[in-house]
Amino acid sequence: MRRTALAALLAATTALTLAFMMPSRAAEEAVVIPAPALDAAPASGIQTAVLAGGCFWGVQGVFQHTAGVVNAVSGYAGGTKATADYQAVSSGRTGHAESVEIKYDPKKISYGKILQIYFSVVHDPTQLNRQGPDVGPQYRSAIFTTSDEQKKVAEAYIAQLNGAKVFNKPIVTKIGALEAFYPAEAYHQDYLTLHPNQPYIAYNDIPKVENLKKLFADNYIEKPTLVNAGKATN
Repeated sequence: MRRTALAALLAATTALTLAFMMPSRAAEEAVVIPAPALDAAPASGIQTAVLAGGCFWGVQGVFQHTAGVVNAVSGYAGGTKATADYQAVSSGRTGHAESVEIKYDPKKISYGKILQIYFSVVHDPTQLNRQGPDVGPQYRSAIFTTSDEQKKVAEAYIAQLNGAKVFNKPIVTKIGALEAFYPAEAYHQDYLTLHPNQPYIAYNDIPKVENLKKLFADNYIEKPTLVNAGKATN
């Protein structure tokens, strides 16, 4: 019991120290980018987009504050069902990327707008196999498409952004067909909302939601659309 208590005290002390050491600005800034010249055609019914852009906590958090998104689930894509668990994926050897499955209403938000938010405020698409402090192929920038149309829109948008040189380096985002998406463990869901004061979230992810509100005011909703709505504490 004493060892458990000591470990908890050390963890709390470390978290507090990190909170005071971290600068007030996030390591990655949002980038103002044009809307895609090519977008998906209007459609009926709920559509699905699967995106990877570093730790899924922040990716999920941003899209849970995005109007038109009816559900955003953290999970894994790119590998097999047998290795779709956090410990295995964290090894960087499973082929999986930490990803978010976004269910959205195309009458309220388009696939192109989702990609614009993804490239602008969710992550830095010029970082290869990493995102900020997180390093490894499991944190890669990737778009897992669910149709030929999504593939065409994503490819055209990356070409458009590279051609306009809105980033100081080329985009390294990989595009590939979605084979399967596996939801992550329950404790990863709604993580940003449930742990807003955790140092990692406060430094890396809360600023992404603030940038969404600032740069995409028409697409921002104050109350997040949560996976586990009954468990949220704020």
